[in-house]
Amino acid sequence: MRSRIIMSMLTGATLAVSVLLGAGPAPAAASSAVTASFATSSAGAASPAASFPARSAAAADTPPAVFGTDWHDPLTAAPPVTRPDTRSCQVTLAEAQFRDFTPYRGMYTPPRGCGDHWSKVVLRLDGKVKGRQFDRLGYLHVGGVEIFRTSTPEPSPDGIEWSVEKDVTRYSDTFRQSRDVEMLIGNVVDDTYTGVIDVKVTLTFYTGTPARTPDRVLTLRDGTLTVPRNSERIVAEVYATGSGGGCEEYWYLTVPDSAPYSCKAADGPYREVQITVDGQLAGIAAPFPTVWTGGWSNPFLWYVIPGPRAFDIKPIEYDLTPFAGILDDGRPHRVEVSVVGVPAGQTGWSTPVNVLVRQDTKSARVTGKLTAPQVGELANSTVFTPGSENRLDTRGGHRLTVAGYVDTSHGRVRTTVVRTLANTSVHRWTDGENMDGLDATWTDDESVTVEGRGAARTTRTQRTYTMDGTTTLGTDDRLRTVLTLGDRAAVVEIHDGRRAAWSRRDDAYTGDATYSANVPRDQRHAVGTTSERYRMYGSDGCYDRRLTTVQGVLTEDRADC
Repeated sequence: MRSRIIMSMLTGATLAVSVLLGAGPAPAAASSAVTASFATSSAGAASPAASFPARSAAAADTPPAVFGTDWHDPLTAAPPVTRPDTRSCQVTLAEAQFRDFTPYRGMYTPPRGCGDHWSKVVLRLDGKVKGRQFDRLGYLHVGGVEIFRTSTPEPSPDGIEWSVEKDVTRYSDTFRQSRDVEMLIGNVVDDTYTGVIDVKVTLTFYTGTPARTPDRVLTLRDGTLTVPRNSERIVAEVYATGSGGGCEEYWYLTVPDSAPYSCKAADGPYREVQITVDGQLAGIAAPFPTVWTGGWSNPFLWYVIPGPRAFDIKPIEYDLTPFAGILDDGRPHRVEVSVVGVPAGQTGWSTPVNVLVRQDTKSARVTGKLTAPQVGELANSTVFTPGSENRLDTRGGHRLTVAGYVDTSHGRVRTTVVRTLANTSVHRWTDGENMDGLDATWTDDESVTVEGRGAARTTRTQRTYTMDGTTTLGTDDRLRTVLTLGDRAAVVEIHDGRRAAWSRRDDAYTGDATYSANVPRDQRHAVGTTSERYRMYGSDGCYDRRLTTVQGVLTEDRADC
C-alpha cells in the first residue's frame, strides 16, 4: 500500500528548473487577505476595516449522497479587498491559456487618466478550467518584481471558475512606467490531464489621497542588491514556497534518515527561511505550511474551499533597516536566501526576493552602522520511537536580534528587530504508511522598535500556524483524511509606551473526506465535509465569515460581526 499512498500525497505543486508547476487551492469571487502596508510591513497582518462588506447566510441545495461530476466554484472566507469610492482606471496585465511551461510575456503600460500616485491598486485574477487536472503553482512578474504568487484549484469535469484579489499598492513604484510582464502557471495537458488553465489578470488603479508606499521596489541582480545611498528604511520580502513534486512539498512530514518513512531529510522536518547580507545572518522566519489543493492524499478536501493562503501566497517580510548603514555605500551587496533543513543538493524551494525602500528625500547620502547582531543557537532535535505506530517528536527554534542606526536629515534613527521562532510536532505512522498523521505548531514572534524620530514606536507580531491531520487507508481501500489548519496573527502597535492600534486574525480550516482509492474516477464514491471560518478584529473593526460544504455543495455562508 505504501506506493499508492505516497503517490497520492505527492500529487501537487511541482518546481522544475526554476519553472513553477504544482499545486494550489482555489479562490473565489471574494478572496484574498489584504497585505500589510509598507508603513507596518513587519506586522505581517493588516488591521481589519470596519467597511468590510457583510455577507448574508446562503441557502443551499440539498447535498447529494456522494460527490458528483460538478461542484460549487471555489471560494474562501477571507475578506475581499476594500476599494475606495473614487475614480478608477483598469489595465489588463495578462490574458493567457496555460497548457505547458511556456510563460506568457507581454508589456505593461501605466493607466491613462488616473495620474501616477494612487490611493490603492488592486490586482484581480479570474480563472477557469474544466476536465481533469492537477493543482498548479504560478507567479506573475512586472519588471522582474514578483507581485503575485498563486496556485490553482482542481477542476470538475464540467468546469469551474474562480477569482483572487490582492492589494498591490505597495508596488506602486513598479507601476509608474512601462515594464515587461511575465506570468507562468506551469501545466501539463495530454490525453489524461485535459484541463487548460485560462486566466485573465487586471490591475485597477484608484485616485484619491495617495497611499504611503515605498519610494523604490528593487530586485536582486546576480544575487546582489544595490540600494540608493539615501535609503532610510529597507524591507525584503521573499515568496518562499516548498514544492517540487517531491518531499519538500510536504517538508513538515519528513523524517531523519534512520527512520522507516518514504520522505527523508537528515535533520528531520524543521525548516527555517534565512536571509543574509554579505554572509551575515540578517533575518529568520518560519515558512507557512501551505497545503495545495491536491494535498494530504485527498483532493475532495479542497474542491470548494482551499487551505489558508493557497490562492494568495504571502511573502515573508524581513526588516533589513539595521543593515542600512552597510547597504547605503552605493556598492552591490550579496543578499542570499536559504532554507534550513533541506538536504544538501536537493531542490524543492523557490525563494524570489523583492526589496522595498524608503528614501530620505532631503539627504543625498544616509550613513549609519549595524550595532548589535545577536544570533542565538539554532535548536533542532528529533526523537524517533519505533513500534506498531512509529513516532517522531521534533522540537526546533531560533532567536535573532539585529539593531542599527542611520543618521538622517531628521536626526539619528535606531531600529531594533527581534525575532523568535519555535516548532513542535508529533508525526505518527504505521509500517506501509496506511496510517499517517501529524500534529504540529509553528510560532514566529517579531518585535520591531524604531527610536529617534518622534515617540518610540514598537510593532509586535505573534504568528501561529497549526496543522493536525491523519490519513488512513482501510482494508477496503477507503482512504480518509481528517485535517485542521490554522493561520493566526496578533499585532500590537505601541507608540511612546501606549497601545495605539491592535488586530487579531484567525483563519481556521477543517475537513473530513473519504473516497475509494485505486479505482476509476467515477467509482470513488467520495464524501466530504469542509469548513472555513475567517475572523479579523481589532481597533479598526471586525470581520467574521463562515463557510461549510458537503459533497461539494455550499451549505453555509454566514457573516457575523
